[in-house]
This record gives sequence, C-alpha cells and structure tokens, in this order.
Amino acid sequence: MGYERFLKGNLIKRQKPDFKQISTQLQGSLKDLKTPKANLKIDLTWSFAIAYHSMIRASKALMYSRGYLPTAKHSHKTIVEFTKLVLGVRNIIPLLLDLIE
Repeated sequence: MGYERFLKGNLIKRQKPDFKQISTQLQGSLKDLKTPKANLKIDLTWSFAIAYHSMIRASKALMYSRGYLPTAKHSHKTIVEFTKLVLGVRNIIPLLLDLIE
C-alpha cells in the first residue's frame, strides 16, 4: 500500500504493532462515543468535538495495527489521510454516517 509518501514526509514512523496500545485506543474511542450522544441536547458543538476525538483514536488504532505511528507533524491530518488510504473513501462515508446516527 502507498505509505511511502507518509514515511518520506516524516509524517509516520514504523512501529511493531502493540496490541495493548491498540486496545487502549479502541476502548477509549468507544467510551468517547457515549459522551457526545449524552451531550447532544446540552452542547452540539462540544458533542462534535468529542466525536471527532473518538474518530482520531479509532484511526490511530488502525495505524498501530498496520505497524505505524503518527509523528507530531500534522498528526490529525496524517491520521485521517492514512485511514482513507487503508479503508478507501467508499468505506469511510458509511462509517461516518453510522457515527452520526
């Protein structure tokens, strides 16, 4: 897969998959999804911010499972682009719609 541009741009680095780290990110992501649902009527903007954080954590788990770690340079943009590369655009849109519901 085309991870080379991320590596050449020093946006990611290789790392042996750490299943504890992956599990921590996934558990945190699932926990973070409960808060925006409960908070929707109170603060819509904050609910979106928390849901975004959940998406970043789940995407980091995906990166870790592939043996990569984002660097500090443009980390959120890199995480989203990496996820798009792995899952493909057609798969991301339904996932985002599921999160909104």
